[in-house]
Amino acid sequence: MKVLDSVGMVLKEKGGQIWFIDPAATVYEALEVMADKGVGALLVMQGSKLLGVISERDYARKIILTGRSSKTTRVSEIMSSPARTINMDTTVDDAMHIMTNNRIRHLPVMDGDGNVAGVVSLGDLVKWTITSHEQTIEQLESYISGSR
Repeated sequence: MKVLDSVGMVLKEKGGQIWFIDPAATVYEALEVMADKGVGALLVMQGSKLLGVISERDYARKIILTGRSSKTTRVSEIMSSPARTINMDTTVDDAMHIMTNNRIRHLPVMDGDGNVAGVVSLGDLVKWTITSHEQTIEQLESYISGSR
Protein backbone atom coordinates (compact mmCIF):
# COMPACT_ATOMS: atom_id res chain seq x y z
CA MET A 1 0.00 0.00 0.00
CA LYS A 2 1.55 3.29 -1.10
CA VAL A 3 1.38 6.50 0.88
CA LEU A 4 0.79 9.24 -1.65
CA ASP A 5 0.72 12.11 0.84
CA SER A 6 3.42 14.72 0.19
CA VAL A 7 6.41 15.31 2.42
CA GLY A 8 5.11 18.88 2.58
CA MET A 9 2.21 17.48 4.65
CA VAL A 10 4.70 15.70 6.92
CA LEU A 11 6.66 18.93 7.43
CA LYS A 12 3.47 20.84 8.15
CA GLU A 13 2.63 18.33 10.89
CA LYS A 14 6.11 18.02 12.42
CA GLY A 15 7.28 21.57 11.83
CA GLY A 16 10.00 22.83 9.56
CA GLN A 17 12.70 23.33 12.19
CA ILE A 18 16.10 23.22 10.53
CA TRP A 19 19.21 22.35 12.50
CA PHE A 20 22.42 23.20 10.68
CA ILE A 21 26.11 23.85 11.12
CA ASP A 22 28.79 25.78 9.26
CA PRO A 23 31.25 23.69 7.20
CA ALA A 24 34.21 25.21 9.10
CA ALA A 25 32.93 23.96 12.48
CA THR A 26 34.60 20.93 14.02
CA VAL A 27 32.96 17.54 13.96
CA TYR A 28 32.92 17.70 17.77
CA GLU A 29 30.86 20.91 17.62
CA ALA A 30 28.45 19.20 15.20
CA LEU A 31 28.07 16.28 17.60
CA GLU A 32 27.32 18.69 20.45
CA VAL A 33 24.53 20.30 18.40
CA MET A 34 23.12 16.90 17.42
CA ALA A 35 23.10 15.78 21.06
CA ASP A 36 21.56 19.05 22.24
CA LYS A 37 18.80 18.98 19.62
CA GLY A 38 18.23 15.21 19.79
CA VAL A 39 18.82 14.68 16.08
CA GLY A 40 20.96 12.23 14.11
CA ALA A 41 22.05 14.62 11.37
CA LEU A 42 22.61 18.29 10.63
CA LEU A 43 22.47 20.21 7.42
CA VAL A 44 25.77 21.79 6.50
CA MET A 45 25.02 25.30 5.32
CA GLN A 46 26.90 28.42 4.41
CA GLY A 47 24.40 31.22 4.71
CA SER A 48 21.26 29.92 3.00
CA LYS A 49 23.19 27.56 0.71
CA LEU A 50 22.95 23.82 1.43
CA LEU A 51 26.40 22.24 1.05
CA GLY A 52 25.79 18.78 2.49
CA VAL A 53 24.67 16.72 5.47
CA ILE A 54 26.66 15.42 8.42
CA SER A 55 25.26 12.47 10.33
CA GLU A 56 26.15 10.23 13.23
CA ARG A 57 26.96 7.61 10.61
CA ASP A 58 29.52 9.96 8.98
CA TYR A 59 31.11 10.40 12.41
CA ALA A 60 31.26 6.69 13.12
CA ARG A 61 32.67 5.72 9.74
CA LYS A 62 34.89 8.68 8.90
CA ILE A 63 36.22 9.65 12.33
CA ILE A 64 36.02 6.77 14.81
CA LEU A 65 36.90 3.94 12.42
CA THR A 66 39.76 5.90 10.83
CA GLY A 67 41.25 7.11 14.11
CA ARG A 68 40.76 10.81 13.35
CA SER A 69 40.02 13.46 15.96
CA SER A 70 36.56 15.00 16.08
CA LYS A 71 38.01 18.08 17.79
CA THR A 72 40.37 18.92 14.92
CA THR A 73 38.49 17.59 11.88
CA ARG A 74 36.22 20.07 10.11
CA VAL A 75 32.65 19.20 9.16
CA SER A 76 33.49 19.96 5.51
CA GLU A 77 36.02 17.11 5.52
CA ILE A 78 33.52 14.35 6.30
CA MET A 79 30.07 15.65 5.31
CA SER A 80 28.07 13.82 2.67
CA SER A 81 28.04 16.16 -0.31
CA PRO A 82 26.20 17.00 -2.41
CA ALA A 83 23.14 16.35 -0.30
CA ARG A 84 20.32 14.37 -1.83
CA THR A 85 17.21 16.53 -1.68
CA ILE A 86 13.51 16.26 -2.40
CA ASN A 87 10.81 18.85 -2.91
CA MET A 88 7.61 19.53 -1.00
CA ASP A 89 5.52 17.58 -3.53
CA THR A 90 7.55 14.36 -3.28
CA THR A 91 5.34 11.57 -1.95
CA VAL A 92 6.12 9.85 1.33
CA ASP A 93 6.45 6.59 -0.62
CA ASP A 94 8.95 8.09 -3.09
CA ALA A 95 10.97 9.69 -0.26
CA MET A 96 11.20 6.33 1.51
CA HIS A 97 12.42 4.69 -1.71
CA ILE A 98 15.09 7.38 -2.14
CA MET A 99 16.26 6.83 1.44
CA THR A 100 16.30 3.06 1.08
CA ASN A 101 18.06 3.04 -2.29
CA ASN A 102 20.70 5.52 -1.14
CA ARG A 103 21.05 4.14 2.40
CA ILE A 104 20.39 7.49 4.02
CA ARG A 105 18.17 8.43 6.93
CA HIS A 106 17.66 12.17 6.44
CA LEU A 107 16.48 14.16 3.43
CA PRO A 108 16.49 17.94 3.14
CA VAL A 109 13.23 19.21 1.63
CA MET A 110 13.47 22.17 -0.74
CA ASP A 111 10.72 24.69 -1.37
CA GLY A 112 9.71 26.07 -4.77
CA ASP A 113 12.36 28.81 -4.55
CA GLY A 114 15.20 26.35 -3.96
CA ASN A 115 15.49 27.10 -0.24
CA VAL A 116 15.56 24.49 2.50
CA ALA A 117 12.04 24.09 3.91
CA GLY A 118 12.91 21.38 6.43
CA VAL A 119 14.27 17.89 6.88
CA VAL A 120 12.46 14.57 7.02
CA SER A 121 13.94 11.52 8.65
CA LEU A 122 13.18 7.91 7.94
CA GLY A 123 11.50 7.81 11.36
CA ASP A 124 9.22 10.71 10.40
CA LEU A 125 8.13 8.88 7.26
CA VAL A 126 7.62 5.53 8.99
CA LYS A 127 5.48 7.25 11.65
CA TRP A 128 3.43 9.00 8.93
CA THR A 129 2.97 5.71 7.04
CA ILE A 130 1.80 3.84 10.13
CA THR A 131 -0.68 6.59 11.01
CA SER A 132 -1.96 6.67 7.43
CA HIS A 133 -2.49 2.91 7.39
CA GLU A 134 -4.24 2.98 10.77
CA GLN A 135 -6.64 5.66 9.50
CA THR A 136 -7.37 3.63 6.36
CA ILE A 137 -8.11 0.54 8.46
CA GLU A 138 -10.43 2.53 10.73
CA GLN A 139 -12.31 3.92 7.71
CA LEU A 140 -12.68 0.46 6.18
CA GLU A 141 -13.87 -1.04 9.45
CA SER A 142 -16.37 1.78 9.80
CA TYR A 143 -17.60 1.25 6.25
CA ILE A 144 -17.92 -2.52 6.69
CA SER A 145 -19.78 -2.24 9.98
CA GLY A 146 -22.18 0.26 8.43
CA SER A 147 -21.54 2.99 10.96
CA ARG A 148 -20.71 5.44 8.23
